[in-house]
Amino acid sequence: MTKKEIVNPENPNGIVVDMTPEEETQNATDIANETAKLEADATAKAEKETLKASAKAKLIAGEALTEDEANTIVL
Repeated sequence: MTKKEIVNPENPNGIVVDMTPEEETQNATDIANETAKLEADATAKAEKETLKASAKAKLIAGEALTEDEANTIVL
């Protein structure tokens, strides 16, 4: 079983107890959701950086930008 530490006024140094099955399920769900969010954020950041690089290259070459590329450089 997964353990959790409970700290409260009655137990200022904390006590370690087992999680209930429901808490373990919720913990696993929370971890999966956070992992998915972090991956999505990383993907979005990489896509934005790719668009910025493409826009910069096109500006230097004097080519037309796509709308997404233009949106990355508009302040």
